[in-house]
Amino acid sequence: MTFKLYNTATHGIETFEPLREGQVSIYHCGMTVQSSPHLGHIRKEVVFDVLRRWLECSGYQVTVVANVTDIDDKILAKSAAAGTPWWAHAYHYENELHAAYKALGCRPPTYEPRATGHIPEMIELVKTLIEKGHAYPAPDGSGDVYFDVRSWPRYGELSGMRVDEMAPAEDSDPRGKRDPRDFALWKGHKEDEPETASWPSPWGRGRPGWHLECSAMSGKYLGDAFDIHGGGIDLRFPHHENELAQSAAAGRPFARYWMHNAWVTMSGEKMSKSLGNTAQVTEVTKTYSPRAVRYFLLAPHYRSMIEFSPSDEGTKGSLGEATKAIERIDSFLDRAGKLVGEEVTSQDLPQAFVTAMDDDLGTPQAIAALFSEITEGNKSVSARDIEATRDHLAKVRAMLAVFGLDPQAPEWADTAGSDARLKPVVDGLVQAMLDQRAEARSRKDWATADAIRDTLTNLGLTIEDTPDGAHWSLS
Repeated sequence: MTFKLYNTATHGIETFEPLREGQVSIYHCGMTVQSSPHLGHIRKEVVFDVLRRWLECSGYQVTVVANVTDIDDKILAKSAAAGTPWWAHAYHYENELHAAYKALGCRPPTYEPRATGHIPEMIELVKTLIEKGHAYPAPDGSGDVYFDVRSWPRYGELSGMRVDEMAPAEDSDPRGKRDPRDFALWKGHKEDEPETASWPSPWGRGRPGWHLECSAMSGKYLGDAFDIHGGGIDLRFPHHENELAQSAAAGRPFARYWMHNAWVTMSGEKMSKSLGNTAQVTEVTKTYSPRAVRYFLLAPHYRSMIEFSPSDEGTKGSLGEATKAIERIDSFLDRAGKLVGEEVTSQDLPQAFVTAMDDDLGTPQAIAALFSEITEGNKSVSARDIEATRDHLAKVRAMLAVFGLDPQAPEWADTAGSDARLKPVVDGLVQAMLDQRAEARSRKDWATADAIRDTLTNLGLTIEDTPDGAHWSLS
């Protein structure tokens, strides 16, 4: 395998070489569980799920750690406004997050640590930074501790910015800072905050800063150095920049490759809660098949933005187009499965697919390879060529497994919103109409037979008369 990955840290394509032979370690920043997950959040889950599947398919043993930020300024503010304990508020939306990525067929990470379960590791990291001269307690007695960005000459290396070009840090009060760009490692407890949202530390009761959490948790589970760190492109600065700075300043090599997916936008703007232009996963999957939503999020290249509009049914790259793509896939699986009549287990992959996925996870070209195989497979089905159909079906199923789109995979068996339970109902209804058409034809009632065929055609079905009887597929 020669897998090439765009490394955000070096701004170029690099040949991926893991730290340990045959093993890959991945850390990606999970959600701050303040409210319901939308498509912008869940795109990251889908991207890294496909990455994991591809690396596993390529022979690697993959360890994925994705954290949950369950203590944060926004969580405290929103829980207070709702009159709910902060920990109950966070747990509620953590469950929603789990339901969302399960609904879209994402495998759970190898481990999913919560920030609140790793306070000792965070305190130790702050101590190390103070000892090395890269952090300082605020002199005003607030209990805050800041990272000194001027003390670390490499600060800005991930984003490519210089300190003087950066805006002041927004995650803490400017009081007590040596430089407005210094960011909070530890936040002293405030009187208007719940006592339960603070922990004892050498600097007084308080809670961790957002950036500190990920450095501590990734280090605990993946070690001082690991292979890939990722998340949405909006995290590159300041979150990932600050993670890298504090980890490297503490003497930890940290991530070798940085991988960031682009935004999902609405009306050209980043999808976000603050703009009110969100599309919650639970709502979108009421209208569209979860597999179609997953396809919508993985079909474009992960570094390309996706524009979401619930009204653009026929627009290229829309959820409507994704729905039609899934219908075309399922139509082939159904037709080929009926002809082959047996389980297909081969993991053979077309070379065009392999080449595309090895080139920085090139899903657009890999999707093209998938549909090229489906086109050839449909020809084999029409020709009643069982061996050729079996080969095409095996390749299609193998590609769908990498994409996480195989309807027969366990993750889709009991997924809420799955259309699996509807399939036998639809099959039965269509077959009943085909049987009625066959009876009409046998008694030479051509008008009735043609009317039934026209009805099915108008519903978007293609009817094919074969020596074994009529077969239907989606147009």
